[in-house]
Amino acid sequence: MASSKKFGKGSSSKNQSMVLWLGIALLVLLIDQFTKVLVLGAFQLGDSTPITGFFNLVRVHNHGAAFSFLASAGGWQRWFFTGIGVVAALFMLWMLRSHAGQKLFSLAIALILGGAIGNVVDRLLHGYVVDFLDFYWGAWHFPAFNVADSAISVGAALLILDEILRVRRGR
Repeated sequence: MASSKKFGKGSSSKNQSMVLWLGIALLVLLIDQFTKVLVLGAFQLGDSTPITGFFNLVRVHNHGAAFSFLASAGGWQRWFFTGIGVVAALFMLWMLRSHAGQKLFSLAIALILGGAIGNVVDRLLHGYVVDFLDFYWGAWHFPAFNVADSAISVGAALLILDEILRVRRGR
């Protein structure tokens, strides 16, 4: 009887949730890598194609982290940020496994996981992250980014929303 409880409905539901969250992370990773392959094939480094009055497609290589942090550090940062990405991905897998039933939280983690792995793949394959989305206003340009960065940002916003909702439920 104890074994039927262990592998009962709750375990199956948790496994189905894990598959969903890992599927979302995989989808983010695939879309990210597909768009980067398109950019690498269509653009030379530094190329820019205007799309609207506030958006360009570009090809930029980011050797650093967010907003090109440590981009000119001499090369060691590639492995440093790769290592951080791998450790973070393992932590997020553990978080998903531990909290697979918390939908908003798990969606946020899945988006961040897919994006983090997408950027780790870039660092391993190229030594840099391929960025190509360039938004601007007049002469001011937001730092170029990619699908992985977008998923990480949306995931972070969802984590904040999840925490706000959790705190409100606790009142």
